Amino acid sequence: MPGRVEEGKRDVQNQFGRSAEAYVTSDIHAKGRDLAKLVEIAAVTPQDVVLDVGTGGGHVANALAPLAAKVIAMDLTPEMLEAAQRFISANGYQNVDYVQGDAEQMPFGPETFDVVACRIAAHHFPNVQKFINEVFRVLRPSGRFLLVDNVAAEDDEIDQFYNEIEKRRDYSHVRAWKKSEWVRMLEENGLVIEECYRFAKTFAFEEWCSRMNLPEEDKRELAAFIVRAPAPVRQKLKVTAEGDRVTSFEGEAVLIKAVKLS
Repeated sequence: MPGRVEEGKRDVQNQFGRSAEAYVTSDIHAKGRDLAKLVEIAAVTPQDVVLDVGTGGGHVANALAPLAAKVIAMDLTPEMLEAAQRFISANGYQNVDYVQGDAEQMPFGPETFDVVACRIAAHHFPNVQKFINEVFRVLRPSGRFLLVDNVAAEDDEIDQFYNEIEKRRDYSHVRAWKKSEWVRMLEENGLVIEECYRFAKTFAFEEWCSRMNLPEEDKRELAAFIVRAPAPVRQKLKVTAEGDRVTSFEGEAVLIKAVKLS
């Protein structure tokens, strides 16, 4: 099992190393409504030290930098950190440090941060329980955790189908969890949920595939798989298609604010 986990993390590094700049410029990452809401409810103060886990293109770190004393942008993939640093530095923010690190083994001491954020990254983590344990460990008492991630439907068939297409498009995908699963895992690990928001996400199929450099043959096979899905699945995902060519489909994301009370 440890070997498989490490292999999965190398998959993440390989995939995102090739796609780093695409994630900086991606509209769904740079301009999503969830990002503005995250900034609003994080309630960051000028004294706060913030950790952005799986910073990716650096959008969360960039948005919180002008509000905080210091931001640590952490990512497993060196190329993503380099792309994030170019993006954030170009915006003039000098209070951001860049750290290569694993979300399941964070290189920080206990009770280091006032705010921990993780946006559109946790579905790549092999062991989210370890990740949540680490969030709890590095947060100070009364610290805030802001989670944004794509989620699967509560219906098991749709859950399995959505995770299957994500895996076919991106082999480093592990699992998009259900909203109910996130609530349970956070509460079982000592975090108290204060706010929760749902966001519909329209994925333009071509751009969604191209961001992961999916080969044309694989793209055609994936489109055909989606078109052949059972009607309830296609209806839930609001699939639009012309023949075997998928134009778009709709997923969803959740934003959760949780607090460490002790």
